This record gives sequence, C-alpha cells and structure tokens, in this order.
Amino acid sequence: MRRVLVSVHDVTPRHFDRLRAIDALLRRHGLAGRYAALIVPNFWHEWPLADHPEFLAWLRANLEEGVEPILHGYFHRDESRHASAWARLRGQALTAGEGEFLGLDREAARARIVAGQRLLRDHLGVTPEVFVAPAWLYSEGSLDALTELGVAVAEDHLRVWSPARGGEVLARGPVLSYASRSPARIAASLLWSRATTALAGPLPILRLAIHPHDLDVPALERELDRALEVIVRERAPMRYAELVA
Repeated sequence: MRRVLVSVHDVTPRHFDRLRAIDALLRRHGLAGRYAALIVPNFWHEWPLADHPEFLAWLRANLEEGVEPILHGYFHRDESRHASAWARLRGQALTAGEGEFLGLDREAARARIVAGQRLLRDHLGVTPEVFVAPAWLYSEGSLDALTELGVAVAEDHLRVWSPARGGEVLARGPVLSYASRSPARIAASLLWSRATTALAGPLPILRLAIHPHDLDVPALERELDRALEVIVRERAPMRYAELVA
C-alpha cells in the first residue's frame, strides 16, 4: 500500500490551542499518535518549552501515544545577514522571515541542532533522529552540520534524505502544504491541494504538512479535512524513522 507522512509544524506553546485543534482533526481521521510533531524549542525567543509545563505534559502524552518527535530549528526566526541575493529572495518569497537555518554557517547550525536535541531530551525524554529546518530552507553550512552530526533523516520541499548515509535520498516529491498569509496564497493552496490529492497516486510516499495557522482560515480547514479523508483512504500513515529502519 502507498504511504503518507503527516507532519504538524511549529509545535510550540505559542500555538497550543491551534495544535490541540489540529490533533483533534487528525484523530477524527484515525491518525491519533500517527503523525510527526515538528517541535520548536524556543519559538521567536519568546516561547521556551521549559516555561510551559501544561504544554509539555500535553506533548509528552502525545509522544507516548506514538507521535514522532522532530526537531524543527531552535528559534524559528531568520536573524542572519544574507550575503547572497538568492538567499534573501528565497527567504522573502518562501517564508515570512522564518527561514532560521537559511543563513547559518556550519558552526552556528551545529550548535543550535545540538542545543535543541539536548533540550528535547531533558524536557521530553526524547532525542530526535529527524531534523527539519523552518520553511524547509538550509544553508550549505547547515547541510554540512547535519552530515557532521550524523542526523538520520532530514527533508526539504522536494525530498527526504539521510545525512548519516551520505545524502541518500529516501523519498521524492513536493510537500502538500497550505499558505494562509494572503488571499492569493490561500487560493493557490486550495488549487494545489485539489491537484495533489487527484494526481499524487503514482507517488509511493506522499508528504502532508500542516501548520497552526491553516486552521485560521475556514476554507483551508475544510479543504484539509477533505484532503485527509482522501489520503487516509488511499494511504497508510508511516513514521520518518521507518525510512531508515
């Protein structure tokens, strides 16, 4: 049977109410404990996990139920000065200033990954083997850091790969995700979702990424509900770790 990787991005106390709503939506589609949580240790420098015990307790319960923990940056904010015009353009076009790892050198990227792994181990009792940069954007230095650290799995917009295995590609294909920042992006997201659920049949593994603000737009919430119904009927959920098992 074909498979699906369902991930919930920006798992932070900042979005606690939205995350509970997303979890409830996934449960209605039989995905309780069968998705990945992309955890941000200190969202925008303002939401450190350690300061929110109720959120940590909720997250621990979900992890115990089977939710897969993934490290998702550290601050989720791009504070780099980009020397490359291409990097600046990507950061502006693909995210609202949240491509944290787009401008980091190897040492800075390595330090944040190690610190994030340590924090999740200390507060959640897990050491994620998967890393996904905010907005799926990486600098060359960030990619080098993933390889140096032997991270088992990473992903960007178009592929999932294993830094620990010398960059071996584990899955190919664009991510089905939604954008809620403007009417034009919302309209494009609705079209992309319809097209993907209709045409992604040949893909052995489909990736579906859900962001907290997706549920702020009723049209996106309805479309996500529809897409999930189609996807779970045709595909079995899987974990990222299964790609390297």
